[in-house]
Amino acid sequence: MFVEVGSYDAKTKLPELLRKVEQGERFTITQRGRPIADLVPSADNVRHSGEEAVAAMRATRRVTGVALADLEHWIEEGRR
Repeated sequence: MFVEVGSYDAKTKLPELLRKVEQGERFTITQRGRPIADLVPSADNVRHSGEEAVAAMRATRRVTGVALADLEHWIEEGRR
C-alpha cells in the first residue's frame, strides 16, 4: 500500500519524497482526497555495485582488426 500525500505537500516536499522513492518507498499523490498519481521508483534506476560495474567492463569485448589511426579518429569525433 502506498502512503498518501496531498498535492501541496508533494510540491513542497518533493526533494524529500524523491530521496525516499530512491530508497524504495512509494507514494500516492492526492488532490482533494482523490488519488491522482503514484510516485514510484523508476525501473531504469537500478543501482549496481562497483564490483558489478568492473566485471561488466572487463567482460566487454575488445576492438580488434581496426587501425589505431581509425580508433583515434572515432574518439575525436565522439568529443565534438
